[in-house]
Amino acid sequence: MMKIQHREIERHVLTITVDNEAGILAKIAGLFTARGYNIDSLTVADISENHSVSRITIVTHGPPAVIDQIHAQLERLVPVHRVTDLTEAGPHVERELALIKVSGTGEKRVEALRVADVFRAKVIDTTTSSFIFELTGAPDKIDSFVAIMRELGLVEVGRTGIVGMMRGGEAA
Repeated sequence: MMKIQHREIERHVLTITVDNEAGILAKIAGLFTARGYNIDSLTVADISENHSVSRITIVTHGPPAVIDQIHAQLERLVPVHRVTDLTEAGPHVERELALIKVSGTGEKRVEALRVADVFRAKVIDTTTSSFIFELTGAPDKIDSFVAIMRELGLVEVGRTGIVGMMRGGEAA
């Protein structure tokens, strides 16, 4: 009888430094799509003074062999300078920004403000019947805030996706 091993599916945060050129994001997304890999979060931003280099942060899930394959395939793309798996590299920081619109009056409005204060969410827009909160933090913190706001009149949520960076004085 053959014994089947089930490897745990792991969450990984990958940072990819690339030439800032048209089509690179499509190439990277296509690599994931063609192989049936899912992208849970994706952020891209120019990181150089002359606008020639961008940093892409991708959060994905998979067993170790799949993550290794993704890493290897990303490194083979010509405009890719560097691929770092923050999850494997060691201690790192992850953050996400969210805008959360909540509508309500009376006690629900007061409670939304109280909860926002506990979570250190900033009020960035207000009307007599709604707020837009800005919240920065770990994805779990944002998930918790959104869950509470659902009970208090959640209208809309916009999230940036995760960005991450290695701790310490060295670049990833």
